[in-house]
Amino acid sequence: MTKNNPYKEGVVITATELKQNLGKYLDHVVDQNDVVITKNGKKIARLTPYVTDIEQYFVVREKALDYQYGGKKVSYEEFMQIYENSTLRMEYINGEIYLLGSPNIGHQEILGRLYLLFNTYFKGKLCRVFLAPFDVHFRKKDIDTPDVMQPDILIACDLKEEGIVTENDRYMGTPTLTLEILSKSTRTKDMIDKLNTYRLSNVKEYWIVDPRNEQIMVYSFDAWDIDQFKSFSKEEAAESHVFKGLSLDVRKLFDDLI
Repeated sequence: MTKNNPYKEGVVITATELKQNLGKYLDHVVDQNDVVITKNGKKIARLTPYVTDIEQYFVVREKALDYQYGGKKVSYEEFMQIYENSTLRMEYINGEIYLLGSPNIGHQEILGRLYLLFNTYFKGKLCRVFLAPFDVHFRKKDIDTPDVMQPDILIACDLKEEGIVTENDRYMGTPTLTLEILSKSTRTKDMIDKLNTYRLSNVKEYWIVDPRNEQIMVYSFDAWDIDQFKSFSKEEAAESHVFKGLSLDVRKLFDDLI
């Protein structure tokens, strides 16, 4: 920000004040601060910086007005620019960027066991099994901006459709099945935000693997709503609602983990 500008953080102004001092408030935004505009005493709009890297994004988010009510939002285009300029693993959900940490040993051991089981079931079939990190652009019903996420496991059955795999080998389809392994840091996101995204994106089935409680939850979706749900304990075999004969012994999945 210029030395003569008195504002050092986000400000709230009226629409009239914005019209009269547009240049000053644009300078304020250029210096990585928010400007919230009000009309008749109600907040109606926000001027916010355009961010191009992940460090800048988090600086702006921490300084944003009303951060406690949802934080800094970025556009899908901004996210893609940030993503292409970074080596970090990240996801984009509801306009927020989430950095992905390194999984622990237990997570990776469970992931390996699940991959072997799924890969055996789908061997010779049209559908393919993919492991994270693998970006998927989930396009939600009636929402223009997609979420970009990396399910721990996904089953893609649309690879042969035109345009699903791009010239640079990017997958732009919708998985039939997604699976997430819960951790302490991702539990809420996986059980609420991702469940909602998968439901609205025409994913047919979502498995949630819960190592803490040693259970597997299986959701199936129909017409963008939850069609079936069942939780399987260690005494049961978890079964797919969508793929006939796809099942696993829950006890064997969690036994003898490091």
